[in-house]
Amino acid sequence: MNLPNAQPTPNRLQEQPDFAVPTSLQTDLDEVITHYPRKRSASLMLLHAVQEHFGYISRQAVEWIAAKLELQPINVYELVTFYPMFHQKPLGTYHLKVCRTLSCALGGSYELHEHFCEKLGLDPHAHGPQTTKDGKFTVEFVECLASCGTPPVMMCNDSFYEGVSEQKANQILEQCK
Repeated sequence: MNLPNAQPTPNRLQEQPDFAVPTSLQTDLDEVITHYPRKRSASLMLLHAVQEHFGYISRQAVEWIAAKLELQPINVYELVTFYPMFHQKPLGTYHLKVCRTLSCALGGSYELHEHFCEKLGLDPHAHGPQTTKDGKFTVEFVECLASCGTPPVMMCNDSFYEGVSEQKANQILEQCK
């Protein structure tokens, strides 16, 4: 599905040469679009569905969604780059999200993030999510995880942890092996 005069995505999103949306997903997305007064309004829902299926949003995904919604790729790309819940490259099997807002920062979240990075061979000063070479772990800072009274807090995939000490962090990593 190509729009006339469509401009290429203006960045270097991860390539996914084998990108192909299965018929069942296309059917689901077509249904989602019908729930909105304008196709463009379905942008976030389509991004969530595509990311849930593929694990991240590639350049090809942005261009496919843009064509589906009769938009320019930049209109979808700006959403992917604005909202931190959209991943621009594949994540590790275990996604470690460390809260960095004030309560957690005061409670040791920067030290916790540094501990995970050092244990996993990642750069504790790098910006954004980092994934280990084996693809097993992704570590990143996130904004508020809504437990300001029990810092530092974190998540490993969908599991939530409060008051995470260095010892508890090591136990979480051990459980992932």
